[in-house]
Amino acid sequence: MNKRAVEFAIRAGLSLNCTIQRESIFARKNYFYPDLPKGYQISQYEQPLATGGWLEVETAGGVRRVGITRVHMEEDAGKSLHHGFPDSDGSTYLDFNRSGVPLIEIVTEPDIRSAQEAAACFSQLRETLVAIGVNDGNMEEGSLRCDVNVSLRPAGTKTFGTKAEVKNINSFRYVEKALTFEIARQTDILAGGGRIQQETRLWNSETGKTTSMRSKEEAHDYRYFPEPDLPPLVVEPAWVEEIRSALPELPEARKARFRDVYGLSEYDADVIVRLTNAAAYFEDMVHAGASPKSASVWLQGEVRRKLKEIGEDDVGRAAVRADALAELAGLTEKGAISSSVAKEVFEKMWATGRRAGTIVDEEGLGQIGDDTAVAAIVADVLARHPDAVAQFRAGKQATFGFLVGQAMKASGGKANPKVVSEALRKALER
Repeated sequence: MNKRAVEFAIRAGLSLNCTIQRESIFARKNYFYPDLPKGYQISQYEQPLATGGWLEVETAGGVRRVGITRVHMEEDAGKSLHHGFPDSDGSTYLDFNRSGVPLIEIVTEPDIRSAQEAAACFSQLRETLVAIGVNDGNMEEGSLRCDVNVSLRPAGTKTFGTKAEVKNINSFRYVEKALTFEIARQTDILAGGGRIQQETRLWNSETGKTTSMRSKEEAHDYRYFPEPDLPPLVVEPAWVEEIRSALPELPEARKARFRDVYGLSEYDADVIVRLTNAAAYFEDMVHAGASPKSASVWLQGEVRRKLKEIGEDDVGRAAVRADALAELAGLTEKGAISSSVAKEVFEKMWATGRRAGTIVDEEGLGQIGDDTAVAAIVADVLARHPDAVAQFRAGKQATFGFLVGQAMKASGGKANPKVVSEALRKALER
């Protein structure tokens, strides 16, 4: 037994509001597994580790509570790579590298009512699992995969129709696309008087269609029985509470706090919480003296841009530390440097690791805010652009922006735009 894997499974169950069972039992699940050499899978069936939870999902129609039936532990199978199906000459290749690796399977109640809701649920589940440190969220590498079950029923009825399962989808977009296709496929069959076959299907992202993989056996056809080589898993309540007390703040709670405490918009709070390690970076900036709005703007703007340039999405890997960026944001907010100069300074900080104040002082990048110096720049601009001055005084207000731009250019971007605008307006009104 892998104790760390059990701890991660308990952490996931608690974050999904499940009850952690004191005793759970491993079982053998027997049916043809081409990608598990021993021919069966170790899983949990009648007595899983965690049961009866929920996840609140933000949807276009409001918040929907999606029930969590169970969180159980099992071993991963290998990876089957299918090529050329459904043609007769199709081939399957087997990658055994992840065979036997521990994983958890999270099963939801049938509470989801659209492809869009399913994608939102999967996305929110990923956020939760990444936030509690049990998953890296890398769906392309198979760290997180999703099987979707689809069944239709006439409006107003309570009995679900026959379900079809679409296996191993590894992106939110493909979840939505696969479900949209599958709903349309089943609708056409039922409208034509046909019957839905219970089966497992595969999503083909190239064709945008699902294709049949195998007919789906009922649960009893898996021939579950208690795993004879593993004793029951007994979890002490004290250990569960220890794990519970160590859980970090969950994404939805953090979003609400960022809105309430820092005054961020719903959009800004959502973006920062979703980005890997961005929430901690944001709060470090604020604690170092940056305003919440300024921290949010820098994080979503220049920091994300630089990370994208190097193919990175983890804000924790930013070359500029949060406290150093807070210093730069403070210089901008105080008017010591202009916003354009601030971006220039940020580039140099990223490349060299130097502090903002050092760069500004050593390279003379401080903003010109002295009235006399700005007045001299304005006078020179007006003298060089008499036509624009005449147009402004004749009522063409748009030329004012041109003159401000010329003054900022003449100052090398160092002049305070607000001081320039005030000085320019006074000079034009004389």
